[in-house]
Amino acid sequence: MTSPIPVAQIPRSAANLISNACLVGASTALGRCHPGPSQRPTWQRGQPCFWTNTGRSPSCSEATSSWCLLEMTSDMTSPRSGMPSSSTTNGSLTSSTAGLTSMCRGAEVLYSLAAAHARRSGLAGRYPLSDFTLLTEARRTLGLFQHHDAITGTAKEAVVVDYGVRLLRSLVNLKQVIIHAAHYLVLGDKETYHFDPEAPFLQVDDTRLSHDALPERTVIQLDSSPRFVVLFNPLEQERFSMVSLLVNSPRVRVLSEEGQPLAVQISAHWSSATEAVPDVYQVSVPVRLPALGLGVLQLQLGLDGHRTLPSSVRIYLHGRQLSVSRHEAFPLRVIDSGTSDFALSNRYMQVWFSGLTGLLKSIRRVDEEHEQQVDMQVLVYGTRTSKDKSGAYLFLPDGEAKPYVPKEPPVLRVTEGPFFSEVVAYYEHIHQAVRLYNLPGVEGLSLDISSLVDIRDYVNKELALHIHTDIDSQGIFFTDLNGFQVQPRRYLKKLPLQANFYPMPVMAYIQDAQKRLTLHTAQALGVSSLKDGQLEVILDRRLMQDDNRGLGQGLKDNKRTCNRFRLLLERRTVGSEVQDSHSTSYPSLLSHLTSMYLNAPALALPVARMQLPGPGLRSFHPLASSLPCDFHLLNLRTLQAEEDTLPSAETALILHRKGFDCGLEAKNLGFNCTTSQGKVALGSLFHGLDVVFLQPTSLTLLYPLASPSNSTDVYLEPMEIATFRLRLG
Repeated sequence: MTSPIPVAQIPRSAANLISNACLVGASTALGRCHPGPSQRPTWQRGQPCFWTNTGRSPSCSEATSSWCLLEMTSDMTSPRSGMPSSSTTNGSLTSSTAGLTSMCRGAEVLYSLAAAHARRSGLAGRYPLSDFTLLTEARRTLGLFQHHDAITGTAKEAVVVDYGVRLLRSLVNLKQVIIHAAHYLVLGDKETYHFDPEAPFLQVDDTRLSHDALPERTVIQLDSSPRFVVLFNPLEQERFSMVSLLVNSPRVRVLSEEGQPLAVQISAHWSSATEAVPDVYQVSVPVRLPALGLGVLQLQLGLDGHRTLPSSVRIYLHGRQLSVSRHEAFPLRVIDSGTSDFALSNRYMQVWFSGLTGLLKSIRRVDEEHEQQVDMQVLVYGTRTSKDKSGAYLFLPDGEAKPYVPKEPPVLRVTEGPFFSEVVAYYEHIHQAVRLYNLPGVEGLSLDISSLVDIRDYVNKELALHIHTDIDSQGIFFTDLNGFQVQPRRYLKKLPLQANFYPMPVMAYIQDAQKRLTLHTAQALGVSSLKDGQLEVILDRRLMQDDNRGLGQGLKDNKRTCNRFRLLLERRTVGSEVQDSHSTSYPSLLSHLTSMYLNAPALALPVARMQLPGPGLRSFHPLASSLPCDFHLLNLRTLQAEEDTLPSAETALILHRKGFDCGLEAKNLGFNCTTSQGKVALGSLFHGLDVVFLQPTSLTLLYPLASPSNSTDVYLEPMEIATFRLRLG
């Protein structure tokens, strides 16, 4: 038995491995991961399980799972978190770190594809292969954030600033890599490609003024000439998503690559609860993007009354005397006082909100008569008044959390339109937005939630988001271990309150025999279930004193922080049983895809040049077909040449086959992919490129597991991660 390979700088989740390191046993030498102790599959033996575009088969096969023992440290807590094991957050840096992880993977994949296509076309001399050094620097920066003080939030303020500056620099560099790669790949005629670092062909969709500032989105200036926007889908499956752009006029037409007009929803862009930004408008368009590919949109100044559809807005002032921005293009109604509950709906569900608080109250699926209680509240924790108090290391509350009491009632803004509707509740310390997409497939099956938190005037307070349901969870809830596997947790009364909090890097859920409620997160946070049917997430902490554990300061460097979530309610199929609390639980396939949509959003890249002929741009389809639904491409990473810092012609392909629970209902989910019983034909995977060399290696790429083979068909067990060294030509 060989000793385990040590974990080396593993970023946010196993699904985003950059260093390809994995804590595994001896079977790693054979390219497999050991099953973990007591990790039993949930599927019934001997019965097939597969997914199609219309649903699933009635039963599922045994999961003879190969398990990596991946309890990795990345993002288990966050900078300025304060609970080394349960990840509360001052999240401006945490959110940026999560964004860096996603951006790094996207840049690695797009760079590798662009370099391979440039070599095949004989244009490698024109393409900036030197961008490889930017990728290397970003990877090292991401590795730096795996330091234990960065993970736990126990670094001094000057060190946190240094983390932020490095992170911002890497984000900027990665966007440059993506821009350069997308520029080459989206051109219809590659011979016209010209790299000019002083005049980039594409722009980024947002910018940050400083490392601790929220991103500011780019406004596309429309005039008589058409503007083009390139869209990058970092997922390995085709996606149908909403893309929102900011433009300078409500009179806008959006055309597809072929010049066909598209239906869009036009909305005001708000700077506060009642003030709209003058001459800035949000245009939202549903688009279908190829797997790992690029799409093209054209924006023109003009009005198409049948396809440019305005949003309607209601603003509830609750007695507050505030001026409200109005625009003739958008119907707006001001309600001075109103406490009646109201609902938003799409093709899948009806969602009820409190007319007094603006927060979520219940969800009713369209195929059910009864509502599911999903009551959302904001809570506040204090700290002890004597002895040790809460600080960077310690969470020592003065009892149970108390309801957040605002000085003034919230202003509510309700927006409704054909493609999305949302409710935004403006409180003094938190702006809570819940958006419901009216789209088929993954986007429309969950609620998009964002919380903009600012507690810089708090003294020894911690803000929490509380979700109360009537799910009979029996004191058990589930959290993920870095996005790879899910661990059951049990509330123990004999332990103090703070000992029942756990890290939530990617998701947490509660369930009973009929339902499951999953909270997906885009940033690592601390979570608990202190009573049956409840989930509680710590959003931010502000503590004025040192807790005598070595930091020597309190947590007083808070920033405005945006936390993003997806809330998914699922129902169990008749006859499927919930596993006992001691066995491992799995997310559903829909839950896996929802998490990917949240953590890998489509990236919009406006074309910088005002005039460009339409035929000059072509959508880019790198894959002959989407990968199976249960496969995730962890990375497609260009490897370094042996003699210098330039890239080699070889690429590392890292695949992960996910394990999922087949017992959750999956009628007409509208997936753009199927499952394939773990089989993938790598030889025919890439469109326009041939796999001329393929060799399976250890997860770390250090050891070849077999000689290069002419066979390019591979098979992965559920939960298995496999690495291949390949050359594309």
